[in-house]
Amino acid sequence: MKPMTRIEHALAAAIATGEEPGCPPKLAGAIRHAVFPGGARIRPQLCLAVAQACGDDDPALSEAAASAIELLHCASLVHDDLPCFDDSPMRRGRASVHYAYGESLAVLAGDALIVLAFQTLAARAARSPMRLAPLMAIIASGVGMPAGIVAGQAWECEPRVSLTDYQRAKTGALFMAATMAGAVAAGAQGEPWRALGDCLGEAYQAADDIRDVAGDPRIMGKPVGRDAALLRPSAAIELGLEGAIAHFDRLVALAIEAVPECRGSEQLRGLVRQESERLVPKTISKDMARAVV
Repeated sequence: MKPMTRIEHALAAAIATGEEPGCPPKLAGAIRHAVFPGGARIRPQLCLAVAQACGDDDPALSEAAASAIELLHCASLVHDDLPCFDDSPMRRGRASVHYAYGESLAVLAGDALIVLAFQTLAARAARSPMRLAPLMAIIASGVGMPAGIVAGQAWECEPRVSLTDYQRAKTGALFMAATMAGAVAAGAQGEPWRALGDCLGEAYQAADDIRDVAGDPRIMGKPVGRDAALLRPSAAIELGLEGAIAHFDRLVALAIEAVPECRGSEQLRGLVRQESERLVPKTISKDMARAVV
């Protein structure tokens, strides 16, 4: 089964558990709206790719880890779109959850997705119970304190912040969780995969900053220009668009170098190259960068 098929099936099964009798219908609808249809699913893809590179001896657990990572990512998007943060009307080309279902249900849907992520992980660990505790710790560190998504969101409320600290918390932490969780789910050590997640996460946030300046909202499925409007840290604002593209390219190169040698290393490097081209196509040239600035 292809990785994307595995991911979608696992997510569908996880969401279905929250739609059993007794769940408020509007809340169930808001949760489903937040998860489907998905975006690139790069985080769970990365998690599964690392698990496969490490042998993937417990596919149910690696799929649960990948699902948990994506559910947490979706929860962060629901909360990020709220009026108290971005107040974004669109996500993935359609109404954001709070525009479609109201602010109260959006808050509850995001909270429910966080809980569902860990329920999903716990429910699929019967074959490898000794791996559950380290998986929980790794994935929780990607979303919590002191340097997970919650911290990244909180940095937006501070008067001053290091761009690197912000990007590593807001985006990098969950990428690190994805690579390390993939290894641990397959019975391998997670630490050798930390650097890959760190570099990829920072590169992904730099790409998001670039596209917020030079992207097309019709293609991105969300408004652009929000970083400048909300005075948020941004590689494109701090370094200029040309500098941000160079920064992104450097991080991608570091990510490729950081892939540990294993039987699936070349496929992983290929995935990194493919994703980098999707995020910042070569058509975003230096001439375009100068024109936008």
